[in-house]
Formats: sequence, structure tokens, C-alpha cells
Amino acid sequence: MRSALTIAGSDSGGGAGIQADLKTFAAFGVYGTSAVAAITAQNTMGVTAVMAVSADLVTAQIAAVASDIELHATKTGMLATAAIVEAVAAAIEELDLPNVVVDPVMVAKSGERLLDNEGIQALRMELLPRALVVTPNIPEAEVLSGLRISSLDSARDAARRIQELGPAAVVIKGGHGTGDEIIDLLFDGEQFHEYRTPRLATRHTHGTGCTFASAIAASLAHGHPLTEATRRAQAYVAGAIRHGLAIGHGHGPLDHFWQTRARESPPM
Repeated sequence: MRSALTIAGSDSGGGAGIQADLKTFAAFGVYGTSAVAAITAQNTMGVTAVMAVSADLVTAQIAAVASDIELHATKTGMLATAAIVEAVAAAIEELDLPNVVVDPVMVAKSGERLLDNEGIQALRMELLPRALVVTPNIPEAEVLSGLRISSLDSARDAARRIQELGPAAVVIKGGHGTGDEIIDLLFDGEQFHEYRTPRLATRHTHGTGCTFASAIAASLAHGHPLTEATRRAQAYVAGAIRHGLAIGHGHGPLDHFWQTRARESPPM
């Protein structure tokens, strides 16, 4: 059995964060483990409260899992503070955690800040150099690169600049872009790869970023190369959005088990 670890925040509404990560791992046939970095009070309409877990407790959770369970991939999400970012980066280094996928969560879909300025700086300096791949959306890529992204060419420039911060590869997610297609752009340090899928008009998009990064991690855990992992992640998220669940009054969640419900084989 392949196993993966998610280090992220808890979403009480179940659509994003740790909950989305574990659902995604399960959908890909990967045993999911977790280290909770922050607790949020949220639903489909927004975040009403956030409390970060102590950095020492985050480290203890990671160490407890890694000392007992063989891990094949690691995914990070909301880390809330600079101290947690630094602790996670140190644990990745110390424990030699494999296939690190960093989702640089900064702002919730409803607009709430989920990482402070010191945390962003720590992410750039400490965590990104330890990542196999970082998966920012367009606003996050603008923060990390310092560039305005208004076209595919400017996204390529931003990806190059982010890759210079240390990750082996960068995927800039295209969900915040415009046009009839979503273009997820992978820069592997040498070449660009474009993954295209039709843009869907729906409000059921809560947790797409978490799910995309977790799907990449799950595919990496199965031994797929990053190019194939990214393709599988895009196809999985597109299907999960298309089958989005009419739950709540805001941005509804994806259906992480849409393939099971459609009686299709999981994306092994």
C-alpha cells in the first residue's frame, strides 16, 4: 500500500485542507496520514476563525507518522505562521520526506489571509528549496515571483523566477485565469508543459487547489513521473468539479469520489 502525508490546516466544512487531501488520497488508492498545522472554523461561505497549532506539535505529528509508516509522498498546504513553515521545512530535511509537493496557501477562496508576511518569506527561503514541485495559483505565483501574470508568456516568466527559489519544478494553476480553457503550466526546470481543460461555469470549486496538489502527490506516491502526475491531477480535479456537490450556500465542495460514484476505476 502506498502512503502519503499531508501537512495542512483543518477545514471544518470538509471541502478543503486536510479533509480534501485525505479524500483525494483515498480516491487514488493511497493511504493518507496527516499533521494538522492549523484549525479553521469555516464553511462554504468563508472562514470565521483560525488558530495555528504550535510548531512543536506540528513537528511531533510529522515525526510520529514518519517513524512508523513508510511514506511515498508529502504534501503541504496551509501552514499559517513562519514558525510552522520553518518547522515543516526542518522536518522534511531531517526526516528525508519524499516527493514534497508544496501548495503555497496564502488566502482562502472567500478572501481571508491564511499565511502572514513572515510566513511567506519563510516559505520562499526555507520550504521551496526542499520541494519537488510547488503549485501556486496565479495570485500566489504573482506574490512568489513578484511579477504580474496576465498571459501565458508572463506565467512562464513567473514560473522561471519561482523555480530559481529552489523547487525542482513549478506548476502554475490556471483556474484564476480567463478564457474558455484552464491552462495548468508545468515548468520542470528545463521545459514547459501545458495541460488544458475546458473551464466550467460552476460555484462548486471549494478546495480545488488543495485537491490538485494532493492528486499530484498521490500520483507521485504511485511512482508516476511529474508530467504524468500533473496530467492525472488536472483530469481528476476537472471531473470532481464537474460532479460538484450542491452542499452549503457558498462555494460548494468538489465530489472527490466522483469516479467511484460513476463506477469508473480509480486513477491508479
